[in-house]
Amino acid sequence: MEVVRDLERLVAFPTVSNRPLTALAAHVAERFEHLGFRIDRFQDPTQAHKCSLIASIGPRGTDGLVLSGHMDVVPTEGQPWSSDPFKVEERDGCLYGRGTADMKGFFAVCLQALARIRASDYTRELVLIWTHDEEVGCLGSAQLAEALASENRPFPKACLIGEPTDFRILRMHPGHVGVAIDIVGEAAHSSRPDLGVNAIEACADIIATARDLARDLETETLDLPEVERPWVAFNIGTVSGGSAINIVPDACRLEIGYRPLPGMAPHAVYDRLVQRISDLGLSAEIRAQVLRTTPALLTREGTPLQHLLEPHASHPGCGAATFATDGGNLAQLGIEPLIFGPGSINVAHQADEYVPIDQLVTAIDVIEDVVRTRCCSRP
Repeated sequence: MEVVRDLERLVAFPTVSNRPLTALAAHVAERFEHLGFRIDRFQDPTQAHKCSLIASIGPRGTDGLVLSGHMDVVPTEGQPWSSDPFKVEERDGCLYGRGTADMKGFFAVCLQALARIRASDYTRELVLIWTHDEEVGCLGSAQLAEALASENRPFPKACLIGEPTDFRILRMHPGHVGVAIDIVGEAAHSSRPDLGVNAIEACADIIATARDLARDLETETLDLPEVERPWVAFNIGTVSGGSAINIVPDACRLEIGYRPLPGMAPHAVYDRLVQRISDLGLSAEIRAQVLRTTPALLTREGTPLQHLLEPHASHPGCGAATFATDGGNLAQLGIEPLIFGPGSINVAHQADEYVPIDQLVTAIDVIEDVVRTRCCSRP
């Protein structure tokens, strides 16, 4: 079966986020170029072995469709895999391997679905957006959105992100903001702690304040019935500091992550946290910064793409994803993303990740139908 063979080739590229991705990007670009697509490559400015791709076909600037996915996968080290994670193995009607569900299965589906459509059939533009480093904060799509905004390039509004949703239509998800707080104290001999400023003790006060904020956030629920947890999830992630047991520590670093809900200003919680820390009046110097921001997604109900997908959906209506996607960044380009694809997020990032073959076959027909309706019929 051709879709299986395509997936085997894609999974064989070990595109874990800390490894090169350009070989897979070249393979994908060559395949779509063979189908008549125009290829634009967007190089990561800080990593020579990372890039994102845009492949397009049909009249430029016409309101057709965007299909999007990420080329990177999460690590496999330390996971109890039953087979080589970068070699697809078929068992009981399912294909096992890293990225089979999240989300190289969708790439294989697109290759097969679009091979059925002649380049001359397109009367509206189809744009494929394939990104890098989605799994480590949607970095590729953030760079892409910034670059494309400066180009003022028009894109079709309708956008399908093929993350594994078991064919549920999802229109929103929380974002993720990473925060670092550096505490600068003053070193001293531990026999005279009064001569120093203990950065770790100051960090403890900040942690207590952060926990109070987290409890407050849990009571501030929003009216988002689709969202499983309609409040801001808040996590104190890492703490590091100190150099020796007999030295008053002069430095400590705290990292915090939180997930702003759809429709929220992403840095509102950060501003509240910084204000509460300031109110503590600590002796240590506090330096807070936002490390990265993955925007939440909130696409309106009832888009034309939603209506096209509904006959193929496993559940009625639109729901919310618990995970972040490139959709928040792509929405900044005037795109209205929906998340919909084969496979289950419940097996993603785990050992023995898999996708059912019958879902891939179904998805080929779905993508062909949606593309033909959006891009191959006269406006």
